[in-house]
Amino acid sequence: MVASVPLLRRMTELEPWCRSLGEAPVLVPTMGALHGAHGSLIAAAAATGRPVLVSVFVNRLQFGAGEDFDRYPRSLDADQALAAAAGASALWAPSEADLYPLGPAGHLQLVPPEPLVRHLCGPGRPGHFRGVATVVSRLLALSGATTLVLGEKDWQQLQVVRAMLRDLGAPVRLLPCPTRREADGLPFSSRNTYLSAAERQQAAALPRALAAAAASVLAGRQDGQGLERQVRLDLEQAGLQVEYVQLVDPLQLQPLVRLRSLALLAAAVRCGTTRLIDHRPLMTRAPIVAIDGPAGAGKSTVTRAVARQLGLIHLDTGAMYRAVTWWLQRHGLPLQEGPDLEAALEGCGLRLEPRGDREQEVVIGGVTVTEAIRTAEVTAAVSTVAALPAVRRYLTGLQRRYGETGGVVAEGRDIGTAVFPDAELKVFLTASVPERVRRRQADLQQRGLPVPAADQLAAEIQERDARDAGRAVAPLCRAEDAVELVSDGLGIEAVVDRIVDLFRERVPVEAMVSAGDPSAAG
Repeated sequence: MVASVPLLRRMTELEPWCRSLGEAPVLVPTMGALHGAHGSLIAAAAATGRPVLVSVFVNRLQFGAGEDFDRYPRSLDADQALAAAAGASALWAPSEADLYPLGPAGHLQLVPPEPLVRHLCGPGRPGHFRGVATVVSRLLALSGATTLVLGEKDWQQLQVVRAMLRDLGAPVRLLPCPTRREADGLPFSSRNTYLSAAERQQAAALPRALAAAAASVLAGRQDGQGLERQVRLDLEQAGLQVEYVQLVDPLQLQPLVRLRSLALLAAAVRCGTTRLIDHRPLMTRAPIVAIDGPAGAGKSTVTRAVARQLGLIHLDTGAMYRAVTWWLQRHGLPLQEGPDLEAALEGCGLRLEPRGDREQEVVIGGVTVTEAIRTAEVTAAVSTVAALPAVRRYLTGLQRRYGETGGVVAEGRDIGTAVFPDAELKVFLTASVPERVRRRQADLQQRGLPVPAADQLAAEIQERDARDAGRAVAPLCRAEDAVELVSDGLGIEAVVDRIVDLFRERVPVEAMVSAGDPSAAG
């Protein structure tokens, strides 16, 4: 028998419960009538190891005129049992008077960015996303939660909440979970209970039509408008009333005419009197993360950790440049353009070999040099070698071949600008010179190597930055669409979490699960 969890109804019950925790809870906001998908959200929240607060509140601000506020299913006793079984620490069912003491219309309401609600559900449900943002902000403020768990079923709602957290500067981390589906493919929804048996069979045409479109993309289809027309036709032939079928960019939610490497195909229909939504992420290749930035900013360490957490391959492009540098030094070749350099590149046989842990060994000329390329001698010369046009042409071509199928996290100083300009996420990771000096000294000391004075290292770093930024071919610079992340004062874990969160804004967890990433399901 599963033990029950506390049911908190009043603020006078919530506040002492929160104080007793000793840490901020993880919040799972719901409107009740909990089902299997809610259970997966609660389980994901519990996996953080922190107390889980599940809220149940049917928010009238989310309902428009003529919508189902009054008949929305309410089952608090069953909700309490499911929440307990899934790992919740408490169920919070606030009254409207507690959540909105001045009445729903008497409180400041948050207006989402207009582009995020211009398409998809926005036009058909005016005011809905304002109500979502408003209630989530109130739930967070009253509970003190610093982690928020939401499902991806309503991707547009997820992006609105993300924008709200970002623009308010709220110290809250959002953890998204993939869409959960019932046996017939229909996403779990409290409103599924409205459907009759016949309507349920009819509604299953929605996930089938979207799945068929995803399959056609995998087969090579690129015409976005053609996909929309086909899905609409399939839905209409099934007798569903189509509200919209739209192909959009997952981050900005703006319409796409043709597919990119990643897109979102979303639809809303009415089956009888019940409104249903669903979507599918469409990928023409696996995602790419490009992490640019100056030397000493921690790119290699961060990239390896991000790759492990996302279940992607770490493509260590910096190691490639180091390997070529090592190769030239070993053979006593001048670090300059010419036939000797061309011949050396042609015969070096550089490759990255999987090591079994999503890391790679660096092999050149048949020699494994993963550790040998980290010496001070190689470090001092690699920037000069990287500036040679022949070297850049050779390695850029090699890196692009590794990235043709995607599924990589790559770092360097021109990855997002020159090598993978169409990467789903570009990060410009940087740090101040004093911070980079400190890290370099710590690294050398840990390796048992001589540690130069701070002034000497600072001069070397500044000189290298100037060379990298001033080179004629692929200079070091931030891509226009890259997110700058200054890592001063941040530990590796905090930087990695930030990059993973940026990735999740752009790439649904469901996309990674369908692509076979076992780590994404949690």
